[in-house]
This record gives sequence, structure tokens and C-alpha cells, in this order.
Amino acid sequence: MDLLFNKTLQVQVKCKDCDDRRTFIRVSIELQLTSNPVHRKDLVVRLTDDADLYFLYNLVISEEDFQSLKVQQGLLIDFTSFPQKFIDLLDQCIAEQDKDNPRFLLQLSSTSSALDHSPASLNVVETNAFKHLTHLSLKLLPGSDVEVKKYLAACLATVKQEKEQLQQRLRTTEEDLSRQLSYAQQTLSEKSRELDKLRSEWTSQTTSLSSRHTQDLTAEREKALEIQTKLQQQNDQLRRELEAAHQRSTQQLQVRLSELETSNRELTEKKYKSDSTIRDLKAKVLGLEEESQRAKQQVISLRRENSTLDSECHDKERLINQLQTRVAVLEQEIKDKDQLVLRTKEVLEATQQQKNSVEETSESKQLQIGKLEATVKSLSEELIKANGIIKKLQGDLKALVGKIKVKNTVTVSQEKILQETTERLQREQRELQETQQKLRLKEEEVSKLKEQLEATVQKLDESREVLKTNENVITWLNKQLNENQLSRKQEAVGMFETPQAAAGLRLGTHNMLDSKSFPSLGQPYPVTSTLNSKHSFPLSSLNTGPRSVLTLHNQSAGTKVQFNPISGKPNMPPVEVGTGGLAAQQQSSSKENGEPLGLDSKYFERRDDSIPLRGLVPSMHLNKDVTKPSANMGGVKPALQSAPSAYFPG
Repeated sequence: MDLLFNKTLQVQVKCKDCDDRRTFIRVSIELQLTSNPVHRKDLVVRLTDDADLYFLYNLVISEEDFQSLKVQQGLLIDFTSFPQKFIDLLDQCIAEQDKDNPRFLLQLSSTSSALDHSPASLNVVETNAFKHLTHLSLKLLPGSDVEVKKYLAACLATVKQEKEQLQQRLRTTEEDLSRQLSYAQQTLSEKSRELDKLRSEWTSQTTSLSSRHTQDLTAEREKALEIQTKLQQQNDQLRRELEAAHQRSTQQLQVRLSELETSNRELTEKKYKSDSTIRDLKAKVLGLEEESQRAKQQVISLRRENSTLDSECHDKERLINQLQTRVAVLEQEIKDKDQLVLRTKEVLEATQQQKNSVEETSESKQLQIGKLEATVKSLSEELIKANGIIKKLQGDLKALVGKIKVKNTVTVSQEKILQETTERLQREQRELQETQQKLRLKEEEVSKLKEQLEATVQKLDESREVLKTNENVITWLNKQLNENQLSRKQEAVGMFETPQAAAGLRLGTHNMLDSKSFPSLGQPYPVTSTLNSKHSFPLSSLNTGPRSVLTLHNQSAGTKVQFNPISGKPNMPPVEVGTGGLAAQQQSSSKENGEPLGLDSKYFERRDDSIPLRGLVPSMHLNKDVTKPSANMGGVKPALQSAPSAYFPG
């Protein structure tokens, strides 16, 4: 007999007219082999209670019994693998028995009110969200008196056997412990002897070491006293030398202090003077910084405007290309729609011809119908007359009735043909109306697209005019910036060469406006203003006196900008510059300062990929209102020349 499983499990006991309770029951599974008279295997399932020795339920399952059990409960395993699968289910019950809501539960149910000598069923139940699923149900029988006695005898035999085993183990352990105790006592006596020896040795060594340490300590004390006396003598000698050196250094420092006091008085006087000069210079520097900040802000605004204009120009070019492609697509669509209109017209003409032919056929059919109606009337009259002699002419009547049926079928077929032709005609009319409606929608779309095209062309022309005027303003501002830098350079040259001369600044021939630069700044900045770009800037609005006022008025409701530069020096030496020398000094100043003059040269180069735009106003329209300068301006040309544009050539 092979014991396969023997463990205590928590089982839910269900009885009739009793509450459910949980108790611990020992489940043992054994495989019993019998060879007399036939070799066979039986599976024995036994339920016992360790607390109640009279509780015994048995179940013996043979291979034949398992086949019936397999058919009844729909099992999918064989008898050889059934014990292991049953043990696996019991292990899952053991794993889930400590939870509040176990998934696998072992139930022992009985039909009687108690488990006293009544059969019971052992169920392995799985609880899911849908239902309680019973995996296996085994019917167990209570043990008889003989089986209970055998079970108790077997339990008594196992208990006696365990008792004998425990007594034997107790004897062996007592012998081992007595042997270990005697060995420990012997080792303890040996260790106590060794400890006494070590104590005596330790006392002798401590006494010898203490005597040695006392001798060494006295010798070290004597050495320390000798060293202390030597160090004290050296310290006294060093102290005397340091006192003498300190006296000498104090005398030197007193002399130095008197000298420093005199120099300090002189320096304080110089400091007061320099503070007053610093205050004056700070006031001047603040004024100059304010002027420089204003000029820097103007330069930054100009650069921003230039960058925005450049980006707008690129966007306009991109938009023009898109509009051109859109116009080409629209033209192609218009051509396609014209072809479609022609085709619809041809289809309409064909349908009209078919309509005419159908009308003609319908008229002929109507004539035939009239004739047939007349014949029907005549036949009806003949039939009325033949009613008196009906007995004589029954055969003729039957023949006439057959003829009438044939004629009726012919008329019915003709009516069907007429209905089909009318339906076709109505269908063609509907298609004609739909094509006409589509044609009207296409014409409306074409008109809308034409209006959009005209509006976009008009906007494009306006944007071209705005770009042209903005570009002219940019060129004028660049020229003004270059002229301011050149005037600043010429003023600096005049200050170093003839500082006592007093005259105005005269520039040579150059296509720029005459304006004052800021003599107190380290870097020249142009005079800028936010104006309407469609108006010109007359030269008569500028004054070249010591306090010049640049006043630019917009003729419409635009902005009004006034600029009052304060000249740092009232009189400056005159500098005459020629046409050639002006360009050379401009280039030299830009090279010496390392600063860009005006806009970058890439904005003035002619681009190969630029798209020429037609219908623009000529670039000279801004210079028509520029008046001629007075006689004191020397060789300055009267008109502003606009530089060629990189985006709108010619």
C-alpha cells in the first residue's frame, strides 16, 4: 500500500437543517495493490478527525468504478493520472483556505441532520464571479464498527511504533548527552589549569614591565629638564634680538607715517578736485548716454523695419508664385468646363431629336388607337344587333370574340409601348434639367473665380506699390546713415587738424540729405523717423545751424517727427570733401571702425532668381518733390537717386 497524500485540510461541513461550519479533517489518499485472485489497483480515500477518533469515512475506487465516475462527472483524465490531479486540487484548497473568500473550497455535505453513520459527499468547489463550479464530487461511506476497530487498531499500532521510536531516540540522545557532558567536564578542568598558569605568568610579566617603565620614566624626565633649560636660554636670546629689531622697525615706521600723512593731505586735496571734475564728467556722460541710447533705439527700429520688409518681400514673392500657379489651374479648369458644356449641349441636341421622334411615334400610335376605338364601337353595334339572332350565330359570335381578344392584346401592347416612350421622355427631360443646373453652377463658380482673381491682382499691385515705396525709404535711410558716419569722420579729422577754426561743415557732391551727426558719441547713428512711405522728403525742411531741427511733415493724416540734436561744440573747423575723397574716406572709416555702414550689401545685389513684376510705379517718383539746395551747400546734387532694387529690377 502506497501512501500518496496525508494532510489536514479545512473543510466546510454542510448538514440538513444545520448551519454551515468549518472544521479541520485529515484527508489521506492511498494506492492499494491486490494480486489475489486478479492483479488490480484500488484508490482508497479516507477522511478522519484527529480530535474524534470515531470519525471515519472511506471510499475505495477501482478502475471499473472510475470509468462510471468519469462518465457521470465528465472527467477528461485516466485512472493513472486521477490521484495526482485530485492531490493538485487538494493543494489548491490548502493554498486558499487562509483567505476570507477562498477560490477553491473543500465541502463535506450530508443529507441527514448530522454526520452520524450517514453517507456524505466530498466536493471540490471553485468559486468564480458567475457560479460555484464543482470540479469533483466523491460519495463517501461511513466506516462500520469493524472498519472503525481496524482503523483504531492501526492508529494504536502507529502510536506504539512512534512511541518505541521516540524511546529509542531518547536513549540515544541521553547516551550522547552523557558522553558530551563527561568530555566537557574534562575540557573544563584542563582549561582551568591553563588559566591558573596564564594568571601567574601575567602577574610576573606585569611586575617586570612596571619596574622597567619607572626606570625609563626617570631617565626621560632628566632629559626633558635638560632640553627645557636649553630652550629657555635660546628663547631669552631670541626675545632680546626681536626687541631690538622691533624698536628699529617702529622708528622706521614713524618716519614713514609722517611722510604718508603729508602725501595723504596732498592726495585728499587732489581727490576733492577730481571728485568735482568727475561730477561734471558724469553729468556730461549721462547726457551723452541718453543721446546714444536714443540713437541706438532708432538704429534698432530701422533694422527691425528692414528685416520685416525683407521678410514681407519674400512672402509676397511666394504668394505671387502661388497665385500664378492658381491662375494656371483655374484656366485649365475653365477649359475643362467649356469642353464639358459643349458635350452637354451635344447630348441636349441628341435628346431633343429623340424627343421629336418619340412625339411623332406617339402621334401615329394615337391615330391607330382612334381607329381601333372606332372598330370596337362598330363591333359593339354589330353585337347588339346580333343579340336577336344569338341562337343562329353562336359560332360566328365565338369567332368574333376571339378576334376581339386578339385586338385587345394588340391595344394593350401598344399602350405599354406608349407608356415606356413617355417614361423615357420624362427621364430625358430630367437629365436635361440637371445638366442645365450643373452648367449654371459652373458658370457661377467661374464668375466667382474671376472676381477673386481680379481682387488678388489688385492686391498684388497695391503690395508692389507699397514695397517700392518702402524700398525707396530704405535706400534713403541707408544713404543718410552713410552720410552721418562720413560727417562724423570728417568732424573728427577737423578737430585734430584745425581745432581753432570756426566754420560750418560742407560736404562734397553726394546723393544724400545734409544732416548733423552727433559729435559727442563714439559711434554715429542716423536720424530716423516713422513716416508714411508714399511721400517724399524735401531738402528745404533741414537747417544746418548750430541747433538744427529736422521736421518732417506728412501731407496726409500721418505722423509728425521732430529731432533736435544738441551740438557739443558751437564752432567746428570747415572741411571740404570732394566726390572721390568722400567714397575713399567712407571706405576707410568703415574699415577702421569695423562696423557695417547701413544695410548689408546682399540687399543691393541683383538676384538671378528674382521674379520681375510688371505695372509698378517708376523708382524716380519719390524724387519729384525734392527742391534744389541753396547756394551754401556747395556741390550737393539736387535730386535723391534711388538705388536699383534687388526684388524689383528696372
